[in-house]
Order: sequence, then C-alpha cells, then structure tokens
Amino acid sequence: METVAKKALTVAATINAPVDNVWRLWTGPHHIIHWNNASGDWHTSRAENDLRPGGKFLSRMEARDGSFGFDFEGTYDAVVPRQLISYSMPDGRKVKIVFEEKEDRTTVTETFDADTAHPAEMQQAGWQAILDNFKKYVEESAEMEQLHFEILIDAPAEKVYNTMLDQEHYTAWTAVFNPDSHYEGSWEKGSKILFIGAGENGEQGGMVSRIKENIPHKYVSIEHLGLYQNGREITTGKEVENWAGSLENYSFENRNGSTLLSVDMDANQEFREMFSALWPKALEKLKALCEA
Repeated sequence: METVAKKALTVAATINAPVDNVWRLWTGPHHIIHWNNASGDWHTSRAENDLRPGGKFLSRMEARDGSFGFDFEGTYDAVVPRQLISYSMPDGRKVKIVFEEKEDRTTVTETFDADTAHPAEMQQAGWQAILDNFKKYVEESAEMEQLHFEILIDAPAEKVYNTMLDQEHYTAWTAVFNPDSHYEGSWEKGSKILFIGAGENGEQGGMVSRIKENIPHKYVSIEHLGLYQNGREITTGKEVENWAGSLENYSFENRNGSTLLSVDMDANQEFREMFSALWPKALEKLKALCEA
C-alpha cells in the first residue's frame, strides 16, 4: 500500500440540484452534521463554521459507539460564494473545493493534500464516501425543510439550559405543543429518549429519539429515530422513512449576561405550518419561566 507526502488527491460528485442549494447545505453547520461521515458507524456530533477568509471551521467527528472521536478543523484561505472554497488544515495541508453549475446540476470537486500516515487510496475512498453522502443528503433534502427559531432570554445560559430540560419545566413550556407533553429517558449524550403526549383518543403517542450531542449550557442535538405508539417503538417502515434521522438542535449563546436561544430543526411539509405557529409561543413560555 502506498503512502504519500504532499500528494494532491481529487474526488468529485455531480449533484442533481442548483448550486444555491448545494452551497447552502455544504456550508450550514446544522446541515453539515447530517452528511459529514464516511460510513454509518461514524457521525458529526456538532459543527462550527465561520465562512470567510481567515475564519475557522470545526467538525467534531465521532464513532457512534463512543469509542473514538476527533476534531476536523481548518482556516479559510479563500471563499467565493457558490464557486470556490479553499482552506488550510493545522498541519499545513491544503484543500480546494470548486462548485460548477450546469443546467440545475452542480459538480463539486475537492482537491486535497493527502497525509503521510495513511495509504492514498484509503484517503481518497474516505473523502469520496463523504462527498457521496453529501450528494445523497442534498438530493433527498427537498422532502425536508430546515426551520429556525430564536429568542433572547434575560437569564444566563446555565439557567436557560437547566430550565429547558428539567422535566417539570419541560412539561410546562412544551404544553404549547401538547398539554400532556413529557419525556422519558435521559439527556445524556448517546441516550435514548422518548417524547410523549396524549392523542385525541387518549392514547399515548410521540417520538423515539437519541441525544446526538449534549454540551451543557451550550448545545443540544436530538436525532429523531421513529414513532412511539402506546408502548410500541416504530423505527422502520414507510411510516418513518421520510423523516427518520431528522435533527432538532438547541444552541445557547451568551449575550452580555442574557442568552440567545436558537432552535434549528428539520421538518417536512406536513408539519411546517404547525411548527412555525407553535415554536414562537413555546419559546415565549420558556422565556417567562427562565425570567421568573
């Protein structure tokens, strides 16, 4: 197997989407965590992206079993919106990404300096797998829409975080969505958690989810896996295939002693209108609880 020294490798994919969509999903942190993995036993638990020359990015990449993780990071050298991104990694290796649109299809080409520790073909296969995963994510994203909500709360991030996730307060602010809203399980990273409420006929229904990331007072990411119906957990089949794997992320940002709470979530067209109407009301309720 060949090892390399400053050898440039190239991967590419042509995506059935206009460049505006491709660029948005490539650069948005709440999108990056969906597609930035080469195989199903790895995932990106969080991402940060300051997209400008001199700005930095970071993706936390981890094995799903929690056995290993590392930060993939770099500094941008050049950014030309919808055309070009280039960056340098901490060890000095360079990466160049070119976006070329033709007839509502976009070709993404990445050229990167290989490291000296691993075979060239293994590195190329890994980068290609991530790019192929991105292509799949973009082409399937038309079924989902990313919604964003935020509110400024006059309380420190620690209080907002604790109030938001505490069972008693959680039940109070999420009653906007369902008067019987509650959860069963743990907010610990990697844990399964059930979000449950009563339906019109009194039966228990809700969602089966997993805590993808939990950085206290800073960030929480929930990955929804399936449906919960009267004790049954449904994680396969047509009932869940269009949205299983969708994310709901909470970010807590300090603003001079107050907290800017942001919610970014995936939603299909069926629930977009409902969430758009109810999330602002739920956040106002949470704000009142935190500021009391």
